[in-house]
Amino acid sequence: MLVFKFGGASVKDAEAVRNVASIIKRFPSTNIAIVVSAMGKTTNKLEEIAHAFYHRNELAFNGHVSELEAYHVGISKELFSDEHADIHQILKQEVDRLKRWYVASVPENFSYLYDQLVSIGELLSSQLLNAFLTQESILSKWVDARTIIRTDSNYQEGKVLWNKTESLINAHLSPLFKNKDVIVTQGFIGHTSEGFTTTLGREGSDYTAGIIAYCTNAENVTIWKDVPGMLNADPKQFSDTVKLNQISFKEAIELSYYGASVIHPKTIKPLQNKGIPLYVKSFLDPDEPGTVIQESTAQDHLIPSFIVKRDQLLISITTKDFSFVAEEHLSDIFGRLNRMGLHVNLMQNSALDFSMVLDQKKVPIESFMDHFKDNYHVRYNEGLELVTIRHYNDHIIGKLTQEKVVLLEQRTRQTARLVLKPAF
Repeated sequence: MLVFKFGGASVKDAEAVRNVASIIKRFPSTNIAIVVSAMGKTTNKLEEIAHAFYHRNELAFNGHVSELEAYHVGISKELFSDEHADIHQILKQEVDRLKRWYVASVPENFSYLYDQLVSIGELLSSQLLNAFLTQESILSKWVDARTIIRTDSNYQEGKVLWNKTESLINAHLSPLFKNKDVIVTQGFIGHTSEGFTTTLGREGSDYTAGIIAYCTNAENVTIWKDVPGMLNADPKQFSDTVKLNQISFKEAIELSYYGASVIHPKTIKPLQNKGIPLYVKSFLDPDEPGTVIQESTAQDHLIPSFIVKRDQLLISITTKDFSFVAEEHLSDIFGRLNRMGLHVNLMQNSALDFSMVLDQKKVPIESFMDHFKDNYHVRYNEGLELVTIRHYNDHIIGKLTQEKVVLLEQRTRQTARLVLKPAF
């Protein structure tokens, strides 16, 4: 069995849905589990709907719902010539269910509300795609991911309960391939034991593909994107990017950890555990080989990769009594950071100070200073860049630091990390 994941861009309009069907037709008589995201920018629209409902803005709520409905109905009418096709009624039922939410009481837990409303995007896209595949004479079956992906009740970041999920997938999804070639389900969403909808957090749709592949021992997973594969740098920041034909699971996890726009580690880890290859391919040019992520590290060092995080904040903390920054201080500092909900991108300490780099827009600096002023002195630099280079050499570092001042530098055998500011 193969697992295919199609993101929002790959199903953003009628032509894109037709293209997905053409890709599936390239694999006749093959068992394929399709994981699909919400169409286009639907998730953003549903987030606006959730906020409008939570703040009781009925005008905004109704307006956003009408736009969402018009978008999906428009795609449906382009794909299905029969005005009485079942899919039109299915879409209407989903939208009507969304509209009925406004007369309900507002739950105290916004994350719970978020998951119940935003998940509708995947339900719309997956049912529309399944109906079109069926119209194209592909033996396809729709499966509700809320019946096969079991999570805890940590809304917006549901933790997968693996044993139960594997049992549900083997009971309710795998047997369907006896009569169908293709199963269509939703990425990003799951359910609690009480039946409430949850979402899986960042890159949740990719993660769903990894979960299904792990539980079914799939042959491989393909994530279809609008790029030719994984690149060694962001093409918006570097003009001479190179495609990575093959990298290891370990390398992909490292790149993601440092901030590269690659597959999230939570998607990669279950595949790594069972040695299931992950392909990143272009839905615009499906004949191209793309990138394969697999176990071998043999090619990892061949091409340097670059990750640049802009708008960084370098904060240095010293103790007011000028004592060494010891274990008790580090424990205290991280406890305060955790209570503020802050994530550190890089850290370094010396005898007398502790330095860290964070995303500037996520740090309320005045509040930060207040949190630490009792026992610490705090200094900071704004508007910096954090550059990470995998498989670096001195020539590359010299080139990237031209007309820059290096405020902090760390090197290991494989990775160099530099905090930079303009020289002028």
